[in-house]
Amino acid sequence: MNKKIKKTYDDKIHFYGRIWILGALGLFTLFPVILSVLYDAWPSAGPFFKALAGVAPIFWTVGAIEILTYTPMLGSGGSYLSFVTGNISNLKAPCALNAMNSANVKPGTDEGEVISTISIAVSSITTIIIISVGVLGLTVIRPFLESEFLKPAFANILPSLFGGLGVVYVSKNWKIALSPLLFMLILFIVSPINLSSYVGVLVPVGSIIAIVCARILYKKNKI
Repeated sequence: MNKKIKKTYDDKIHFYGRIWILGALGLFTLFPVILSVLYDAWPSAGPFFKALAGVAPIFWTVGAIEILTYTPMLGSGGSYLSFVTGNISNLKAPCALNAMNSANVKPGTDEGEVISTISIAVSSITTIIIISVGVLGLTVIRPFLESEFLKPAFANILPSLFGGLGVVYVSKNWKIALSPLLFMLILFIVSPINLSSYVGVLVPVGSIIAIVCARILYKKNKI
């Protein structure tokens, strides 16, 4: 890509990306404020900051880790879109990685940036359409979705999604993938608590383990 065009593209991506991020933050904050104004139900400072102190450090830490983890994978445009529309680890990242794999391009390249951004944009539009249709027709399809027949399918959506992607990437880089896979497997087996709700923390942890192992293997000329 021409350097001048590349610079112009990056400048526009960051300019509009920051606007959308700040706009989304404003809308998220505005909703509870509007409710408080309409119902004159403002939270007391003590309980508010006490509750905030319990969850804010976790969300801030996970947020910072996710930026460092996903941005090199998704690129600038894909990252802005993902952080505004949400559901990165369950939908946006697998979609972008699968699209780049199908197009035979690598993350971090100009081609990967374009493919990642397009795939995440299409994924977001598709999700919005499906959710809209689902909300409008919820009363009709709810009994079907909650039926015993479909329960096993919904329980295995994420394992099947990540399993399919995992086979592709593990087969290509099994030496790097072995350590985080073993670590997560042992962790889930020995952990006394259900770790399924800690995906936002565990994905970056697995990424860090993979990076460290890749560095060690590279230094030893194993990869």
